[in-house]
Amino acid sequence: MASGVLASLVTPRGPVDRPLFREVDTSYGVVQGISTGPVVAFKGIPYAASAAGAARFLPPQKPEAWTGVREALAAGPACPQLPGDPRSDYARTIYWDVNVGGYGEDCLSLNVWTPSIDDDAKRPVLVSFHGGGFMTGSGSNVGYDGAEMAHWGDVVVVTVTHRLGSFGYLNLAAVGAPEEFRYAGVTGLLDLVAALEWVQDNIAGFGGDPSRVLIFGQSGGGAKTSCVLAMPPARGLFQRAAVQSGSLVRATTEEAGAKLATKLLRELDIEANNIRELQNVPWQRLLAAQLKVGGMGFSPVIGTDALPHHPFDPEAPAESANVPLLVSSTLEDAALSLRRFDLDEETFAAALGERYGERARDIQELYRRHEPDKPAHLLLAQIFTDSGFRRGVHVQAERKAAQGTAPVWVYEWDWPTPAYEGKFGAIHGIDVAASFHAVRDTFFAGSNEGKLMADRLAGAWVAFAATGDPNCEQLPDWPTYDADRRATMVFDADTRVVDDHRGEIRRYWESQPPEPRI
Repeated sequence: MASGVLASLVTPRGPVDRPLFREVDTSYGVVQGISTGPVVAFKGIPYAASAAGAARFLPPQKPEAWTGVREALAAGPACPQLPGDPRSDYARTIYWDVNVGGYGEDCLSLNVWTPSIDDDAKRPVLVSFHGGGFMTGSGSNVGYDGAEMAHWGDVVVVTVTHRLGSFGYLNLAAVGAPEEFRYAGVTGLLDLVAALEWVQDNIAGFGGDPSRVLIFGQSGGGAKTSCVLAMPPARGLFQRAAVQSGSLVRATTEEAGAKLATKLLRELDIEANNIRELQNVPWQRLLAAQLKVGGMGFSPVIGTDALPHHPFDPEAPAESANVPLLVSSTLEDAALSLRRFDLDEETFAAALGERYGERARDIQELYRRHEPDKPAHLLLAQIFTDSGFRRGVHVQAERKAAQGTAPVWVYEWDWPTPAYEGKFGAIHGIDVAASFHAVRDTFFAGSNEGKLMADRLAGAWVAFAATGDPNCEQLPDWPTYDADRRATMVFDADTRVVDDHRGEIRRYWESQPPEPRI
């Protein structure tokens, strides 16, 4: 072993002086995790039984108890889905093409990271719902590793894997299915409720406080969070919520869900009076059929007592009226859809004309007045974001504020990633890494400024989980949001509060009809 000056210069490689494997007794049996430095990680813990075979399309059931010690050392399977394309720089940056648990319907598991199981602490609990819309992703995707946040923030981090696509959101009730299938259009959301029930029952054994649970998610995870806020069975299972670039105001109607279910049955050549045959179809065939008829279109369907109405339309949900909320977007969220990063002004104008017709010139002039030197591809991404993602943020925050029962805060992430020579700007998902304090993430490229930005957002996350208020020592004073002031925390090198941030642009889009998704 090195000693003296050398010992201060190299990483020690002596004996490990801490227990390597740790055990926690849960409601269903003992699980074994592994110490990863200062954090203990437990992976692939079942919070519900397998959703395969006769359990397909049905609400989640309790897992079977086990005897002895169950290893919780590796990620469980992801729900069957279309894998990410590794040719995309964006997919590579967020590791969306990497699946560490394989695929299968025995996918109802979660991961837990905790600083300690020995000190009887009651730490805030951060429960993450993964992104990927309602069709892709997993709680075990690389970007959701909770070890760094657990250590930096002294919190317990939980990530959840659940059903997706037709496996979680197929509206069979509307096509004549038997009563047992009435929740088939929302089983993916009911999985999240089951995971939160598991947290309430078990998280104290991992050093967490079940009375201080923050649910949050970005993109599809934010949309799921929006839905859970409107679910009667989720009431009381969490105390704060955060939605990042996923402000879902309206979910799928029963009629729209019925059309998609009918198409899938036709593709599989299954009659409506023989619905149970769907449970015998190999998942590989079901996945191929859903991608053919629905693309990325399967999502939660309203109309049952599990999700009786739209999440935030016509008003904020009464089910979570007492839950403080944090809502956000990034400046160029829509850059994830770009294929070209070399637009000249002529091509930029042509793209606007193709999408907005006679409004294009006014839009170009409006944005160039605010951003005269911004690269055209990033300005295009900002326009698409302002007309889409950001409108949802404003609606969700305004309706939560109007409810007047619990506070709401709003932020916008404007700090651009230095990755890929800055071509992505403040792209969709950049704040996921910050909320996990994942400073090694490629969005931050190891930069000192990136570490500072992660400290700022992660500080807000820890404070919000702990107290229901995101104000913390890393940030200036952060007022709540209301329709008069519209106070917004702008996360940038100069992180600051701005009232009605870019209000002229906001007002323009509010005067326009809703935009189709890119």
